[in-house]
Amino acid sequence: MTDEIRVLLVDDQELVRYGFRLMLNAMPGMLVVGEAGDGAEAIEAARRLEPDVVLMDVRMPGIGGIEATESITRLRPETRVLVLTTYDLDEYAFGALGAGASGFLLKDTRPENLVAAIRAVHSGDAVVSPRITAKLIEVAAPHLATRAAGGRDSGGGSAGDAAVDDALDDLTAREREIFVLIGQGATNAEIVEALHLSESTVKAHIGRVLAKLQLRNRVEVVIRAYELGVVGA
Repeated sequence: MTDEIRVLLVDDQELVRYGFRLMLNAMPGMLVVGEAGDGAEAIEAARRLEPDVVLMDVRMPGIGGIEATESITRLRPETRVLVLTTYDLDEYAFGALGAGASGFLLKDTRPENLVAAIRAVHSGDAVVSPRITAKLIEVAAPHLATRAAGGRDSGGGSAGDAAVDDALDDLTAREREIFVLIGQGATNAEIVEALHLSESTVKAHIGRVLAKLQLRNRVEVVIRAYELGVVGA
């Protein structure tokens, strides 16, 4: 029982919650511990039930999914929020990720992909649909390029490199490696393979990277890596 991923379902449609509950409870290592029909109920349920992962709808009456996500991730940073929505709109994706969600998927995602996503965010990975990731970088790139240019001198010498060094000065060499790999979209398993480290060691390094750079999740690491020019758009 202790190894089960505890899931809270949040959706204003009871039939949708029923379907997800049947599917997830049939999966090994998954346990639906509660349900909520709106954001206010979700916040209270997260506080009371202490789930590992929240499957969060976006559009609900009263307090919506994005506001609820922000409250839950603030009150319980250890709880991961995976946003599921019917609406393939950029403002929902960006709003959810900005609120601290660890992932954003559409409700037509295949069941096996949803289960894999739950396991991924529970282990500390971020899960964002490829279209949203591409759009995120597309929208952010001009802004990030302008900010990066502001840190370079007119001679175009090593000022940009110096700015990166200053920003990452608190990271060890290993933590810098992991920062770059996360920025490139590597999962924990891929980092383990690339650096020949144990999963627990990788998780510990990631935790220190987030803490030192004052970032909330892996999505913010990706944005920071693009901002510093460590990985290219």
